Amino acid sequence: MNNHSRVTRGRSLWSLSTLIDQSFLVFAGLASFWLAWLVWREAWHSGGWWMVGLFIVAWAITAYLALPRLHRILSSLYVPNYFIGRARTADGLLGDPVNVACRGSEAQLHQAMTAAGWVLADEITPRSSWRMIVATLMHRSYPSAPVSTAFLFGRRQDFAYQQEIDGTPGKRHHVRFWRCPQGWLLPGGHQVDWLAAGTYDRSVGLSLFTLQVTHKIDEDTDVERNYIVQTVTKSSPIVTVTNLKDFSTGYHSRNAYGDSIQTDGDLPVLELGHVPATQAAEVERHDVILDGTTHDEDWSERHDTLLQELWSRRPPQISFGIILTVIAALISLMNLVIDVMGWELYHQETVQAFLADGWPMAESLIGAKWLIGGAIVLTACWIVLTLGLAWRTFCGSDRSRQILMMSAAVAAVGSSWSLTIGKLTWITAGLLAFIGINIVTIIMLSSDAARKFTRTRSSYRS
Repeated sequence: MNNHSRVTRGRSLWSLSTLIDQSFLVFAGLASFWLAWLVWREAWHSGGWWMVGLFIVAWAITAYLALPRLHRILSSLYVPNYFIGRARTADGLLGDPVNVACRGSEAQLHQAMTAAGWVLADEITPRSSWRMIVATLMHRSYPSAPVSTAFLFGRRQDFAYQQEIDGTPGKRHHVRFWRCPQGWLLPGGHQVDWLAAGTYDRSVGLSLFTLQVTHKIDEDTDVERNYIVQTVTKSSPIVTVTNLKDFSTGYHSRNAYGDSIQTDGDLPVLELGHVPATQAAEVERHDVILDGTTHDEDWSERHDTLLQELWSRRPPQISFGIILTVIAALISLMNLVIDVMGWELYHQETVQAFLADGWPMAESLIGAKWLIGGAIVLTACWIVLTLGLAWRTFCGSDRSRQILMMSAAVAAVGSSWSLTIGKLTWITAGLLAFIGINIVTIIMLSSDAARKFTRTRSSYRS
């Protein structure tokens, strides 16, 4: 087989793989709304405190699973996939305006922001997220509270700075920074090293577009832009400012959370070249793109260095998806043990059902035995297959990831046939949980980060 045939065959395989991934991307979104409907239906028929609790669950599913995936699908169709002076959310929605630029090294940027009284924000982790929730609700101080993730150049912010107001993270100045790709020029041919998006968090509320709990920003983003520039230049007079007048058209719009924003379109550039960098020298990094806002790439021409870095970097979507898969397998194993221990009871009930349908006694006994035994064997095989696929997916197998999504989809759809409408029982609650676990697994494994991780590892192996 010549090189042209190999390339053609590889492209066709990737095209098929892409089609499968896009199908599960859409399926997971539809399944999320379906799960929200199932929970809402059970809440409506159960009544009482069950109704309140399940309505909250239905809201959480809608806000944090269904609507984000819907926006992810739609934004990939109509939101431009190139620089337009706006950051983007992980769902692909247009976020805050890019309103500050910098020329200088990372060490100089850190030095200037620290001298101006800004605090480096913590990374988003379960611990920092929980600490921020508690600090916001209890009105406690958390000067380095994390900020939500936004994307530019197809990747999350490199870091963010903030200034807390009134001793609580509910109100704060904050600004995200992205390193510009090497050799990249702004529209108009201007070269800068960093771009930033600064806004002022005025309160906490619900997002208009996703219903998630989030910060609400002040509408006039130019005020925050000017505040950032003033704090830096006041604390470091050596920093000068080059103002790119009418860098973009002034506009009134909304960000990804439904907050009104307005700007005059000017872009101030902080000149940090003369700031003494007292911090340690920065480490050279490559722009590793693991999210859904990247440009189309030719996988056959990826650089070895990038491949090696992706080889050792496993996105959280993969890890979380595998954890959920193991939980689903454990639930199935528990049900399998219950079925084996209750063999006689299930056998009698099945025989009675066959007899009621007019089956002869001998055939009913044999049919019940084969039906229950077959279900047990199939469940055992599914558990073994699922755990094997989970391990191979964790190691980076793209094909195993896709088969695992198929398995989760079959499990979710198959389990839904056992649901009954009426007062909620523990069996029904367990089925809903099992269906939800499999749907969230598909959402995690169909994400762009998971797809690119397994594709890159599979490509690197071949």
